Amino acid sequence: MWRAPIIRCVWFAFLLAAGARQSARAAGPADLTVPSTAPSYTAASIVQAATQQAAALAPNTIATIYGSNLAYDTRAITSADLTGGALPTSLDGVTVTVNGILCGLFYVSPGQINYLVPYQVTAASAAVQVVRQGVRGPVVTIALAPTSPAFFEWNGNQAIAVHADGTLISTAAPAASGEAIVLFAAGLGRTSPDVTPNAPPAAAASLLYAPQLQVWLNGVAMAAGSVLYAGVTPGFAGLYQINLRLPAPVPSNPAIQVTIGSQSSPPAVVLPAQ
Repeated sequence: MWRAPIIRCVWFAFLLAAGARQSARAAGPADLTVPSTAPSYTAASIVQAATQQAAALAPNTIATIYGSNLAYDTRAITSADLTGGALPTSLDGVTVTVNGILCGLFYVSPGQINYLVPYQVTAASAAVQVVRQGVRGPVVTIALAPTSPAFFEWNGNQAIAVHADGTLISTAAPAASGEAIVLFAAGLGRTSPDVTPNAPPAAAASLLYAPQLQVWLNGVAMAAGSVLYAGVTPGFAGLYQINLRLPAPVPSNPAIQVTIGSQSSPPAVVLPAQ
């Protein structure tokens, strides 16, 4: 199975998409009565990292909590923070739980936390809580779904994708007709075989719902067999990739969407192509 390598510049773009956007959102009033210095956030301020929308989250999805008093310091994980190869579940004394399960953490700051929705959570809704060095924030309820597909974006509304040689697809280096490319996505759900919760996958694992996956260009479904692989990206927790063979000819800078069953990625995401 062909897989293009993910390159560091794409990973950095992905991290930006997952976001250092502390000032972009603010939590509303807390759902429960808590001390004024406690972490403060609402269900509406918990978003998927790729879309920045407060929609249903899927297992193994990178998500963001916006609020106040979430942490005392700003900290992004490094390789030294990995425990047994897995993401830390506590960072500078900050933890996030979903239905009581500790989440892997990527980033904490006073106004923002990036975390991984537990792979093993499959309920229709879940209780989320932030605890900062023993001080508890409110328990808020969010919606969950088996999948919540989205492409990561950069440079406005361009999908993060690479050529087969690992170089970034852009307006200056667009995808070409008939080319095989790799798109990076979030919220594609569980896999077969299962991945280890909170751990960057060591190998490829295809989507559990791969038979239901469909990619669309300008609202037109791509031909069967266009998807060469859809699954996790080895080495990167919560990150998925779709290896795609583009049609010939390919539309110029088409809008691209992915659907899994009734779930669809947001519209108006563009793939630079000529």
